[in-house]
Amino acid sequence: MKLKLKNYKEQLNEWPESGHHIMAQYDEEKVIVYQSYRPAIGNFAVRNQFFGGPFKYTRMTWIKPNFLWMMYRNGWGTKEGQEVVLAIHLKRTAFERYLSQAVYSSYQSHLYENEEAWKEEVQNSNIRLQWDPDHDPYGAKLERRAIQLGIRNEEIVKFGKEDIIEIEDISAYVNQQYQFVLNKNLDALELPEEKPYLSFNEEVNRFLKIN
Repeated sequence: MKLKLKNYKEQLNEWPESGHHIMAQYDEEKVIVYQSYRPAIGNFAVRNQFFGGPFKYTRMTWIKPNFLWMMYRNGWGTKEGQEVVLAIHLKRTAFERYLSQAVYSSYQSHLYENEEAWKEEVQNSNIRLQWDPDHDPYGAKLERRAIQLGIRNEEIVKFGKEDIIEIEDISAYVNQQYQFVLNKNLDALELPEEKPYLSFNEEVNRFLKIN
């Protein structure tokens, strides 16, 4: 596994407690995002290093750069249809492209002229943006907001076949760490090392409320 890990308690002291933050593991070339699928889709992706087989390019797919938000969403890989947990090494240029195209899932009066204009942008969008409450390892809501991005239309084809550097199956690691959560032993919990992400584009940061 190529994820860089760090003790959860150590990271907790470094992470912002509130505000809008793209918490992620990244470097100059890539950003790690997470998805969970049923075995037929997840195993195909790992085996072939692209999305295909039963994966539907006609549906929106959501990516999450925040590991704990993904664990809240998939129940640490225990929810039906989300058993295969993937760490997707995504080209940073692709992640930046998604952010620059993103349209909010809910109306933002300070960003859009009116609701009709926003609805038109949503209808024509390839990338959907949503801020949700972040969660701790037990699933409790936090003050900090976590991002997820929905991808569709021509962008989902680029995502599935062009934008990915590597796809890792981290299901066994997730199950291992979940045992520490179940035993309430967070001192032993080792999570992907994450820090707040900033776009290269300051306008994008302002649009996302993360500047």
